[in-house]
Amino acid sequence: QVQLVESGGGLVQAGDSLKLSCTPSGRTFRSFAMAWFRQTPGKEREFVASLNWRGDRSTYADSVKGRFTIFRDNAVNTVYLQMNSLKPEDTAEYFCAADNSREYVDSHMPTQSSDYDHWGQGTQVTVSS
Repeated sequence: QVQLVESGGGLVQAGDSLKLSCTPSGRTFRSFAMAWFRQTPGKEREFVASLNWRGDRSTYADSVKGRFTIFRDNAVNTVYLQMNSLKPEDTAEYFCAADNSREYVDSHMPTQSSDYDHWGQGTQVTVSS
């Protein structure tokens, strides 16, 4: 069982940057597609960004395109979410997710939360105006 641990959240002002990190425990995730989702109270979990196993293909929600970057360093078994030009509407709990259903498939980087098998506990990001 893969357990994912997120870190890097915090309280920032609008326009600031944060970098979230996600590291698994229990096994390597180098062959998995990875993603970040976010959720606010009373709302559905929302897709933010996903990345294929190689780290050379990614996709983003329109709301974060051009501001956020998902990337991974398989040498240290970590996936990141660099968030720039943060807005108050980015305030949410951010979750890392891993999907091992199609390992080593370059085109595989799903955007639906139901596609992901493993989740972290979340890290809170709060952006003040």
